Amino acid sequence: MDRLKVGIIGTGFSAQAQMEAIKRLHNAEITAIAASSMEKAEQMAKACGIPAWYDDAYALINDPEVEVIHNCTPNYLHFPLNKAALLAGKHLLSEKPLALNSKESAELAELAKHAKGVSGVCFNYRHYPLVAHLKEAISTEEYGKSFLVSGGYCQDWLLYNTDCNWRMQTEQNGVSRAIADIGSHWCDLLQYITGQNIVELCADLQTVHPVRYQTKRLADGKKAVEPVSVSTEDFGSVLVRFDGGLRGAFTVSQVSAGRKNRLHFEIAAEKACLAWDQEEPNRLWVGRRDEQNGELVRDAALLSPFAGLLTHYPGGHQEGWPDALKNLIQQFYDAVIRKKAGTVNAEASHVASFEQGHRIMQVVDAIMESSRTGRWVSIPAFATAQQS
Repeated sequence: MDRLKVGIIGTGFSAQAQMEAIKRLHNAEITAIAASSMEKAEQMAKACGIPAWYDDAYALINDPEVEVIHNCTPNYLHFPLNKAALLAGKHLLSEKPLALNSKESAELAELAKHAKGVSGVCFNYRHYPLVAHLKEAISTEEYGKSFLVSGGYCQDWLLYNTDCNWRMQTEQNGVSRAIADIGSHWCDLLQYITGQNIVELCADLQTVHPVRYQTKRLADGKKAVEPVSVSTEDFGSVLVRFDGGLRGAFTVSQVSAGRKNRLHFEIAAEKACLAWDQEEPNRLWVGRRDEQNGELVRDAALLSPFAGLLTHYPGGHQEGWPDALKNLIQQFYDAVIRKKAGTVNAEASHVASFEQGHRIMQVVDAIMESSRTGRWVSIPAFATAQQS
């Protein structure tokens, strides 16, 4: 079978990580890339052996050779480019957040329902083997009924007031930063694992540095330090209620020293507590009351059949963030191939859909409203947003 022809929009971290993952697969090839300038696009294309390059993302979307679009741009470009790709009938994998707000994401979710291509959102933490194994265990109530979730997502890359980039600018990033950027991952992951949607919440968000200082290089080669006003949150905590009865809380922070990328959670159930940490992704802690605590290590021979499919090396050979991203993209491409073959219900069932991406934007908007008002906020229902 011919390999899928892929176009990448963007050249930053997300784009480079996805390009590396695609190159590890055997059923796709990157045929075009788009960047903010022709110089940047050509440089990246030649470095990566990509035959076509553009300084216009819409030109890439309309390239007849490109079948699959990866939207790896800054947040403010997600909505217009996603909309253009859907209307062009292309298969589309978008970075999160799906849009800047739930009004935009609702439009995209509706378009995706009727689009010719397969669409998905890059919530990559769903695609670790132990996450998949735990999801199945929770769904079958292997550990009894779950009643409490806790955890968070903490980083330190914005700890200092001299840490500053485009994410400080609401017109490019949106009105939420820490919640939309990393809190959205935690919410999607826990909804995916538990099969329950967050329906009510109460949030407290804070900004540590209302003014940050950005260093810019002037035309004469000298540097200047400019103050940047910041209105988006650096950290926050949220109480959550789920539609299936779960309760919980989580904390997000981009100013926690020493925490580089710590997404973690604990699910308390009748027979055990289950805890997982993205920085140690090959271990699932199982806590017991009346017997010794245990630990399940990532080994295909010990996992559920689907989780085993996400495991590519023998036990003891560590797999992590790049491997989960590869799993996401492989599952998405498998769905695209099924769609091209005319298979009924060819959607990528374990990849976050645009409806689920919209649901997360509803959660983000509700968190922002709750923090402003100091009140509990309910999240409106969205037809088929229930997690797969």
